[in-house]
Amino acid sequence: MDTKLKLMIIEDDTALSKVLCETLAKWHYEAVRARQFDNLLQEFIDEKPQLVLLDINLPYHDGFYWCSKIRQISKVPIIYISSRDADRDKIMAVAQGGDDYVQKPFRMELLQAKIAALLRRTYEYKVTEYLFLDGGLLFDSALQSLYFAEKEIDLTKSERRLFARLAACKPDVVTRDELMMALWNTDEYVTDAALTTIISRLRSKLHAICGEDVIFTKKGQGYFVR
Repeated sequence: MDTKLKLMIIEDDTALSKVLCETLAKWHYEAVRARQFDNLLQEFIDEKPQLVLLDINLPYHDGFYWCSKIRQISKVPIIYISSRDADRDKIMAVAQGGDDYVQKPFRMELLQAKIAALLRRTYEYKVTEYLFLDGGLLFDSALQSLYFAEKEIDLTKSERRLFARLAACKPDVVTRDELMMALWNTDEYVTDAALTTIISRLRSKLHAICGEDVIFTKKGQGYFVR
């Protein structure tokens, strides 16, 4: 899998910083937690992160102070994460050089989307999009690779194309015709009967690996994953 991007969490709430660190690791980022709140700038220099998650209420100096200090030496993207909801705080966050502002409590999915979008804009390359699926599966949409427990699952060309289509449409239903079109892009001609065989084979393979059903049928409509 791709080299992980490093994110620095500057948050003095130990419980929240641990949760963020664990969640970022699941999203395949390298996460480090700030510990030297009296010397955060030096810690930032030492860690060299590609993005910073920054709280406002911190010991010694607030997040606005540290954002301005970081901005003196770096253009690294900074996302404020704070429970403060006043407009003046959000304006100050931008004025001090922040790139985005997420108010606590927030959904992890929202934070994930903001991180990925900001990394893309900043570094001008496509950040790999990971899709988390039932059964503990992870699909890398850029590489069209499927993983379970950090190990890539061996898929045939047709299985890979079929699953990529299902994952891209998650959780919507994909018709058999749409799957046929996706499979025709491979080097083989796929009949309706062959499609049934490929789906059955892939279902069995994934169930054997993760112990759960992964591909579901919507009677009379098609198939979906979730």
